[in-house]
Amino acid sequence: MHRRAARTLPLLAVVAALVSTGAAAPPAAPAAPAAPPKVPVAAGYGGAVASVDADASAVGIEVLRSGGNAVDAAVATAAALGVTEPYSAGIGGGGYFVYYDAKSRRVQTVDGRETAPASATAGLFQENGVPIPFAEGQTSGRGVGVPGTPATWKTALDAWGTRPLGRLLRPAEKLARDGFTVDSTFRAQTEANQDRFKDFPDTRRLFLPGGQLPVVGSTFKNPDLAATYAELGRKGAGALYRGPIAEDIVRTVRKPPVDPAATRNVRSGDLTAADLRAYETKRQAPTQVSYRGLDVYSMAPSSSGGTTVGEALNILERTDLSKLSESQYLHRFIEASRISFADRGRWVGDPAAESVPTRELLSQRFADSRACLIEPDRALTSPLAPGDPRHPAPCATTGQAAPTTYEGENTTHLTVADRWGNVVSYTLTIESTGGSAITVPGRGFLLNNELTDFSFAPAAPGVPDPNLPGPGKRPRSSMSPTIVLEDGRPVLAVGSPGGATIITTVLQTLLGHLDRGLPLVDAIAAPRASQRNQTTTELEPGLWNSALRGELEALGQGFRQNPEIGAATGVQRLPDGRWLAAAETSRRGGGSAMVVHPHGKP
Repeated sequence: MHRRAARTLPLLAVVAALVSTGAAAPPAAPAAPAAPPKVPVAAGYGGAVASVDADASAVGIEVLRSGGNAVDAAVATAAALGVTEPYSAGIGGGGYFVYYDAKSRRVQTVDGRETAPASATAGLFQENGVPIPFAEGQTSGRGVGVPGTPATWKTALDAWGTRPLGRLLRPAEKLARDGFTVDSTFRAQTEANQDRFKDFPDTRRLFLPGGQLPVVGSTFKNPDLAATYAELGRKGAGALYRGPIAEDIVRTVRKPPVDPAATRNVRSGDLTAADLRAYETKRQAPTQVSYRGLDVYSMAPSSSGGTTVGEALNILERTDLSKLSESQYLHRFIEASRISFADRGRWVGDPAAESVPTRELLSQRFADSRACLIEPDRALTSPLAPGDPRHPAPCATTGQAAPTTYEGENTTHLTVADRWGNVVSYTLTIESTGGSAITVPGRGFLLNNELTDFSFAPAAPGVPDPNLPGPGKRPRSSMSPTIVLEDGRPVLAVGSPGGATIITTVLQTLLGHLDRGLPLVDAIAAPRASQRNQTTTELEPGLWNSALRGELEALGQGFRQNPEIGAATGVQRLPDGRWLAAAETSRRGGGSAMVVHPHGKP
C-alpha cells in the first residue's frame, strides 16, 4: 500500500551522482530533515515517473535525467519501492511489466508472476479434502511462491534497458542503508500487522525494533536489505535463484523461523532449491482491444487483468457513455464489470496449465453476446453464470454460477515515460499487506504469500475452476498494467494495486478519462465503485454518501461500503509533446508525480 512524502530535496542530488557516475555511496547523513509534500500531478519534458512514493519517484527521475530510459527508471523505481513500500512489494514477490517501445511502436510484456513448487497439487491448501483457514495459508511457508521480481528486472533490462542492474540498485541500496522518513501510513500498516510480525523474530527485529511500532517522523533503516541489494548488484539477479540468498529463502520457507512462544499455527512450505533454479519469466504478447478508436494493451494470462478489462471495454464499446447521466454511466460500468468477472472466474488461469480462450474472451462478438444482458432500468444479480466465449450466443449463459474467490488487496504500481517516447506500466506485489509476514533472516525482505491467490477449493462444487494450485503453476492475478495507443503512439498508461479491485479501478479510470472527459488526475481521484460478480457492489464514501447511490438502488443495485479502493498512477502524452504524470491526491497518503523538466525543454 501507499504513503509518503519525499525524504529530502538533497536526495535528488545524491541519487543523481549515484546513477550517473556509479560512484560509491557517500557516508550516511544524519536523520532526514522534514520532507516536502508530495505532488499528485506534474507536467513537463524529458520524461515522467508516477508512483506512490516520492523517494522512489525521485530515484526514477534521476535515472531519466542521467540518460537512462524508461525501463532503467522503472527498475530503479521498483527497487526503491522495495525499501520504502516493503509491505507492498520487493524482491520477495513478483509482478507484470508492460513496455511500449517507441522505435518499433510495439507493446511487449514480461510475466514475472510467482510460481508454485513442483510438488504442489490441487489440494495445496486442503487437509482431508477440506480447505484450511485462509489465515493459515496467508501467514505460512505454504503460501510462498518462487519470487519473480529480480528475474523480471533482468529480463526487462536485458531486452530493453541501457544500464546494468548494479548501477540501478545503488540508489535503493543507499535508501535502505541511510533510511527514509516514517509517516502515518507506514506506521498504520505496521500496526495492522503487529500480531503477525511479532511471531517471527527477524520480522519483529526489523519492523518492530525494541518491540515498538515505528514513530512517525523517525528514520527507518534496513541495512540487511542494503547488503542484499549490493550482492544482487555484484552478482546479478540470478543470485536470488542460486547460491546463498536462494539457500536462505528455501530454508526459511521449509522451516519458518517462528518465536517459540508464539501460538500461531505456521505451516511450512515445500519450496526447493530446484524450484528456484527452474524459475523463468515469460515474455509474451499483450492483450489488445480497440476502444473508441484507441488500442488498449495490457497483461495476458496468467493475469486476468487484460482479458477482464478488455472484455468490459468491449461490452461498453457500443454505448456512448459520454451522453449518459452519471447514474446510468455507473450502472453500465457496474454491469459490465459484473459480467466480465463472471467470465474471468470460469475461464482464466495459468495458460501453461489450463486451456484459456484469451482470443475469444477479447472478441467483440463475445462481448456483444454478453452486453445484451444489460438493461438500463434493472440490475443483474450475482453470482452471474458465465458465458461461453468459444460458442457465443446472444444473452446466453452456460453452466453454474460461482462466487468470486478472495484475493488480497495489496500491491504497488508505477508508470514511467522517457524523452524518446518509451513507456513502462509495471505492477508488482508480495500479495497481502506484509506478504507472508516472514522476513528472510539477515536479508531484509519479506516473502510473498502469493499462492493464496489460488482457489483453496473449487469456487463452487462441480464448477470447473481454472485457478486451483498445481505444480509450477502461476496463480491467477488481477494486476492490470495498461498502455493506450493512438495510431501507434502512446496516449496514456495506467495501473493500480488492490487485488481484484485493480480491474475495476483501471477500468473506471479509463472510462472516466476517455468517455467522461476527466483530466487524468481527476479520473484517478474520482470516487470508485467495484463490482466483481458479488451480491453487492463496493462503494467508496464519495459515492456511498451521494444521491447517486439512491438512484442506483432504484435500479436494483445493492451496495456495501469500502473506505478505499485502489491507488492508481498514470502518465499521459500531452498534445504539445509534454508528459503528464498523475497519482492519487489522497488515497493511501497520496502519490508522487514527477517530470524531468517541469519548466520547459532543457
